[in-house]
Amino acid sequence: MRPILLWALCVGAISAQEPPTPAAIEDAGLRQLRAIRRVFVDRLTGGETAAQMRDILIASLDGSKLFVLTENQERADAILRGAAEDLVFTDVHTSSDSLNAHANLGSGRSSRTSSSAYGGLGVGESESEHSAERRHEALAAVRLVNKEGDVIWSTTQESLGAKFRGASADVADKITAKLKDDFDRARKLH
Repeated sequence: MRPILLWALCVGAISAQEPPTPAAIEDAGLRQLRAIRRVFVDRLTGGETAAQMRDILIASLDGSKLFVLTENQERADAILRGAAEDLVFTDVHTSSDSLNAHANLGSGRSSRTSSSAYGGLGVGESESEHSAERRHEALAAVRLVNKEGDVIWSTTQESLGAKFRGASADVADKITAKLKDDFDRARKLH
């Protein structure tokens, strides 16, 4: 075999063993995303509020008309899995400032003629503030998994609530918007 041909075969074998680039992995995921027609939304982990978040997410995804949502996992091309939490809590802030100064003078004598002198001065200022604010926060981390178990798409979204909707609905809409954007990118691939 000629040395140049041998060298070319060796270089080809080395490059075939190199790991794929992040761009190649992303393109492969987008190509798989483009092929999805039917999705099953699995139960989300994360407590009692995760079940409510799943229902809100299903409604948001259904409104996007990206694919058919199914309740039959066997018929799905991909499964949406993940975790979600919707918390309502009270954020408490307390602060206190104080400034004080005191001075006293005194003198006294006791005899036939008694004399005494006394004095005093006091300054003080104190301020305290206490506030309690009710807060609402939702968070979800979801992923689309193909039938082979490979993750082909994922996102994490959080919200403190939007102007006209609650935190859970806002998170579901953010997930749907991200998925729509990535579907649009997938459609543009050749």
